[in-house]
Amino acid sequence: MKIPWRELPARAAIGAYVLHSGLEKWEASEERAQGLHGMATGAYPFLGQLPAGQFAKALSVAEIGIGAALLLPLVPNRLAGASLTGFAAGLLGMYLRTPTLHKPGSFWPTQAGMAIAKDVWLLGAGVTLMCEK
Repeated sequence: MKIPWRELPARAAIGAYVLHSGLEKWEASEERAQGLHGMATGAYPFLGQLPAGQFAKALSVAEIGIGAALLLPLVPNRLAGASLTGFAAGLLGMYLRTPTLHKPGSFWPTQAGMAIAKDVWLLGAGVTLMCEK
C-alpha cells in the first residue's frame, strides 16, 4: 500500500510525538506510574485491577505501537488512523470524566486540563486518516 506524500508530514509528526511519549513511559518511576494509574482509574475504574507499574508499561506499549504504526508508511492510513482514534477517544473520555480537568458545566479546560484537552487534535487526525484511502 502506498501512502500519498501529502499525508506523510502529519503521520510523521504525530507518530514521533506518540512514540516519544510511549518511550518516556517505558521506564516510569513508581511515582509516575502511580500518577498515570490514578488519573486513568478515576475515569475508568476497571483499570484499578491492574497494578500501577503494569498499567504504565501497558500504556507505554500501546503508545509505542501507535507511534510506530503512524511512522511506518507500510501501515495503511485506515489502520493507523483507527488505532490513533481509539487512543485519543480514551484520552478525551478521561478528560470528560475528570471534573477537575474542565470547567463546571462546560467542555472548556481548566489549567489542569489543558494538556489533555489538547489531545483533541489526535482524535481529529485519527478520524482524518481513517477517511483517507
